[in-house]
Amino acid sequence: MNNPLLIQRLQQALGYTFNRPELLVQALTHRSYGAANNERLEFLGDSVLNCSVARRLYEVFPDLPEGSLSRLRANLVCQDTLAEIAVSLRLGESLWLGEGELKSGGFRRPSILADALESLFGAIFLDAGFDEAQRVVRGLIDPLVAKIDPKASGKDAKTQLQEMLQSRRLPLPDYQLIETKGEAHDQSFIVECVLAKPLLSTRGVGKSRRAAEQEAAREACAALQNEQAAK
Repeated sequence: MNNPLLIQRLQQALGYTFNRPELLVQALTHRSYGAANNERLEFLGDSVLNCSVARRLYEVFPDLPEGSLSRLRANLVCQDTLAEIAVSLRLGESLWLGEGELKSGGFRRPSILADALESLFGAIFLDAGFDEAQRVVRGLIDPLVAKIDPKASGKDAKTQLQEMLQSRRLPLPDYQLIETKGEAHDQSFIVECVLAKPLLSTRGVGKSRRAAEQEAAREACAALQNEQAAK
């Protein structure tokens, strides 16, 4: 998948053009394709990403404590979030994958997409320095940061639901995998969140089991909040 037009489109989507194209090629090369792959760049890019996101959150939310900032960062740099960004960039179409990964749809696999995105950050860092890499990272995560509700203190839906139930001294939720749809390379998971008290069941759908659990928990939180408001 090394079409020059796809590579050019990817650089336009990133808002960055490489001075050393060989770094871009390496960042897009999965280990299944060859020895000169993106694993080392991924290691570097992970640090660039974490530092860039941490700095952005520090600037945007000056009143949040360290624990809340850490939770926000964890949500932004997790595999699911990175894979979603990669999909928006159509990154999978530009990857160099081995024959086995191509046949199994590796260009859609969240882990491969997330790793490749981090590799791109590492490659940009080597190509132009930290400031430029940070600029690219911010361009991708700022829309997500803008949607953050600081009142939620960076806690994900499962944590919020657990704390909500604990504060009422109610049993913790049970998450059950109901169904898995699609082929191995493009699966959707359906998870049910079951509360014993109050008796409640909600469902979530996601590209990973974790994402589906979060969606089901989010629905449960909303239901409990509506119930409380109605009293």
